[in-house]
Order: sequence, then structure tokens, then C-alpha cells
Amino acid sequence: MSTLKLALLGGALSMSAMGATAETFRWASTTDPQTMDPHAVNSAPVLSFLNNVYEGLVRRGKGMSIEPSLATSWEPLTGENGWRFNLRQDVTFQDGSAFTAEDVLFSYQRASDEAADVRSWFAPVSDVRVVDEFTIDFVNSAPNPLFPDSIANFMILDKGWAMANDAALPARDAENFATMNVNGTGPFTLESRDPGVRTTLSPNADWWDVVNHNITEAVFTPIGNSATGLAALLSGEIDFIQPIPLQDVAQVEGRDGFKVLEGEETRVIMFGFGHEHDALLYSSDVTDANPFTDPRVRLAAAHAIDIASINRVLFRGKIEPASQLVPEGISGFSKANSDRPAFDPERAKALLAEAGYPDGFSFGLKCPNDRYINDEALCRAAASMFAAVGLDAELSTGPVRDYWPQLRADDFDMYLLGWSPGTFDMEHPIRFLMHSQDNERKLGSWNFGNYSNARVDELLPLIQQEIDPAARQGMVDEVVKITQDEVAYIPLYTQPLIWAAKDNVDLTQRADNFFMLRWVTVN
Repeated sequence: MSTLKLALLGGALSMSAMGATAETFRWASTTDPQTMDPHAVNSAPVLSFLNNVYEGLVRRGKGMSIEPSLATSWEPLTGENGWRFNLRQDVTFQDGSAFTAEDVLFSYQRASDEAADVRSWFAPVSDVRVVDEFTIDFVNSAPNPLFPDSIANFMILDKGWAMANDAALPARDAENFATMNVNGTGPFTLESRDPGVRTTLSPNADWWDVVNHNITEAVFTPIGNSATGLAALLSGEIDFIQPIPLQDVAQVEGRDGFKVLEGEETRVIMFGFGHEHDALLYSSDVTDANPFTDPRVRLAAAHAIDIASINRVLFRGKIEPASQLVPEGISGFSKANSDRPAFDPERAKALLAEAGYPDGFSFGLKCPNDRYINDEALCRAAASMFAAVGLDAELSTGPVRDYWPQLRADDFDMYLLGWSPGTFDMEHPIRFLMHSQDNERKLGSWNFGNYSNARVDELLPLIQQEIDPAARQGMVDEVVKITQDEVAYIPLYTQPLIWAAKDNVDLTQRADNFFMLRWVTVN
């Protein structure tokens, strides 16, 4: 694979028909959505799943472009910064309640609260005004041409339902009624929920849009063990699974009645550091300092990584090495800074000696084992590469349900993260991963190590406001160069998309790895 081909990935990938009428569609993935609350957890497994039952003002189509959803149109405000959204009429929530602008205002207030994990989406918003029952204005603090794109996953809750069930605010690290129950306007409704075991959806008979699927029931089962998941597919217990291990591609392709769908996700896999930690938490020999605060040490870690070997051994040539936090092909990709640190163990050792650690040191490396393709295997390989230059990684892996709370609690020395830009623009990771943590302005919410650079912070609002493409790209290039020079993160590669299904299933593989039931037909 080379440059990201969004049009190809966004197109429908069809499989041959077998002439059967759909009744129940069964699918599986490695990660169960942590919650049914669309404002509680800002992660792809949650947002992807809930896009089947909740809806926003806008949504992404098969080719990833923004299109109308609960808003039929939108336009810039006259005389001030911001956007007016004209809402769809005659839409009801799944309990029969009418959808109005009050539900949008309530959902904004809920999603932008400190209790919400998605509050960074609304950093540019200074005010929200209900104009009338079906018109609402989002006022921005400065010009923001990307704002409609940035709220593609902002899902609308019914105000009356949430208030009546004591779910006025999301419960990110706890539970409330919205954790296990839904009341959206989307194409499917929640029939039953057994977390970690089984979640069942059924079509919403009152959905406002044209129905393009033929599913009468959809059953989701999380299967963390890849061998178990593949066996379930090949035995006919499930119809579709995402992802499958790369080593199993040939086995699936060699079986009649099945097909593999391959593409390139927009997600960059990277290592992050505890930039603001005064001392390492998991070192046996350096207990009073944090060597990773020195950019020479971070660069040494980058030079220790042999991406070519990782690609060959773990990914069978399917990954594209990454130089920055978005892949090539995404708006704002910095062509001027497209080189990544070369694999150079001797340079790594020299940098460690220069920084005062000629014998290296030990540290803790945290990784999930059920979130990204080959995530645990990747971290084990990286730990071995680090050890070869004197960086002795104590590897700790676990399920993603435990992993995010550890990162939020600053319980790491180095960690693994994957990031897909929700706006399909470099501004997105700058806002979430590179800007200093700023709870008041809802910035840097996934910048777990709190990397901080005053110039990066200064440039972000200018990038958000700039309309001239050349001037904007110049500022993005400056941010990328700063963060590369300081080794804010170690970008590794763009994650591949490897899905498998029965060949009587038609579905769409989107570049953001979201799976939409509304585009599924079983023949």
C-alpha cells in the first residue's frame, strides 16, 4: 500500500449473492463497546457501534464526505463566526418523542460538560442558540471552516428521556441509565445488551431515511481471541468479523463462500511518553528522574524501532510506515516533513550516552491486547528492539476496558496509542494529541503524557481559522516540524483494514473502520 485511497476504501465492497432472504445478521469484533452512552467514551468501538442507533446533525457517507442527517442543511452565520443548522422535521426518537432544537441544545450541553469524554469537539464553540423549533446556531469564537466536519460523531439524545432517567450527564468512569439503554433516531434500536457477551439490535421501523439494508435482527458478539473469531466465521456461526489476523488471510481466501476485505485505515499507531512525569513509575534503576523528558532519549527510542522488520514479520507487508500523526492523503499531511527516524541502533546508543544514560535504563511500557491489530505482538517486538539499545521495557498488557483508565490516571512511562482523525484533517490530532491539556477550553483531552509546546498551542487556533490553503499548510508544517524535532510521539505505521465475511454479504468498508449496518444486505 502507498498513499491512502479514500475513494477506494469508501466504496462499497460487494460479494457475490446467494439468493437468501436476510433474517438475522451476526457479526463480531475484538472489542466490545464500553458503553451505550455516545458522550461518555471518545473511542472508535463506541462511536462506530452507536452510529447505528444514534444520529448527529451530519454524518459521513460511504466515501467519508459529510452529508445531511438530523440537519438538512447548514450555512455560515451572517455577521459573526459560526454555523446555522436547519433541522429535519417530523423525526421521532425511538420512544416516539419528537426531535427538536431543544434536544440538540441539551445534547451539546451534555457532550461539552467536564463529565464528557467528547468535550474537545466543542472547543471552538462560544455559544449555542435555539432560533426556533427546527433551527439552531453554533457560535464559534473564531472562523472555523472545519466545524461541521468536526461534529460528525456528535450524537443527539432526547432531552426528556435523559432527564427522566437521571442521565443528564454522561458517566464516563461509572454507570447510569444511558450506559445500558438507548433512545436515538437512528436506523436500529437496542433490543438487549449483555456487556462483553452479546448485544442485539433490530431495525427502527420509524426511521426517517430510506432503508437500504435487509436485516431483521443484528447480533453483535465480542470475540477477543482471534482463533476463536475465525473459527466462528468459518463454521457459519457469524457472518462477518473485523479484524482478522493477517496470518489468516490466506486461509479465509482459500475457503469457498468467504472473502477478505482489505484496505488502509486512517489510523496511525504510535508510542507516547509521560512528558510531564517527574520520575519514571516502573523503573528499577532510575527512580528519581524521568529520562523521557529529554528529547534525545525520545529520539533514541525512535531510532531503536525497526519498522521494516515489524512490517515483514508481524504485518506481512500490509502496513505503511508513518512519519506524522496522520497518513499521507489526509488534508494537512506535511509533505515537507515526510521522513521518519531511520532504524539506527548505534545512533540510539550514542544519544542515550549523550543524555547521560550510557548503560540505558528500565521503564514501563503499557499496551492494550485487544484494541489494535497485533497490538500485544507489536509491543513485544518493540520491547526487544528497545532492549537492544539499552532501554529495558517492562511490558504490561491488558484489555482496553482497563487500559484507558490507566492512561487517564497517568499510570505509564510509555504507552501505545492509535489515532484516526475525526475531521480527516491534521488539525484533529493537533487539537487532541499535541495541544497542552486545557480542561477549560476542552483541548488536549487525549494528550495523556501532556506534551506541551507554547508555539504549537499558539498555532492551533490560527490553523483552525485560516481559509487560505497555502498559509494554513505552512502553519501545519511548522507544527509537524516542531513535534518531530521534539519527538512528541513516535509514529509507527498506518493500521491496515482486514475484514472477513461470508460471500453472500454486501457491506461497505469505510476508511475510519466504522461498520454501518444500514449498508448491509444478505443475499
